[in-house]
Amino acid sequence: MAKAKIAVLVSGGGTNLQALIDAQGTVLNSGEITLVVSNARGAYALERAKKAGIATETVFEPRLMEILDATGIEVIILAGFMTILTERFTSHYPRRILNVHPALIPSFCGEGFYGLKVHEEALKYGVK
Repeated sequence: MAKAKIAVLVSGGGTNLQALIDAQGTVLNSGEITLVVSNARGAYALERAKKAGIATETVFEPRLMEILDATGIEVIILAGFMTILTERFTSHYPRRILNVHPALIPSFCGEGFYGLKVHEEALKYGVK
């Protein structure tokens, strides 16, 4: 059976992306990250993807849908993607979008809360 094509959408450093890349072939074995897209030029996550041999794009929503459709993406993972997607986008990909940590926001957000800091604070507070 062919692996599902996964796109990971990012805006920053890409620590969640790196965890997903590292999980390929072990925990993540029914899908393969084939594309990393950022809305921020110069996002370090794009460098992480390039080092792993994964194609990258820097685009915004109207063009994003074209690229995802053209590349046959089946699953979309939002991994620190700091853009609100429109209803047009989300309805185009029903039951195919996964946000890495939606439950931690808004309880653990704001100035200084990014990357591992969010998770550390959530665990310190007792979130399971």
